[in-house]
Amino acid sequence: MPSTPRAEYDNVVNEMVASSPSKSSKMFGMPCLKNELGKAYAGFYQEAMVFKLTSPAHAEALALSGAQLFDPGMGRPMKEWVVVPADHAARWLNLAKAAMKYVDGK
Repeated sequence: MPSTPRAEYDNVVNEMVASSPSKSSKMFGMPCLKNELGKAYAGFYQEAMVFKLTSPAHAEALALSGAQLFDPGMGRPMKEWVVVPADHAARWLNLAKAAMKYVDGK
């Protein structure tokens, strides 16, 4: 049976929590990952993952088919946040690691 987008997200969460100072939390009502200082760097939104990224990872994520800037419903996309569809779930873990490094200032 193929994995669901939520199961793929849960796998990323489990790996990040086990291997880094991250915790599962909520942001804008959506499940998310936060670093040890409470800064969100990734989340699960409408069957996709969103990541807070900077170059070059930001450009690479946006280049994926179906990826776009994240708009949590306010009509104004958040320039650092990229929505990456479940078609690219195999890349979610690496993007989460890049996003965590970005919010950690590394």
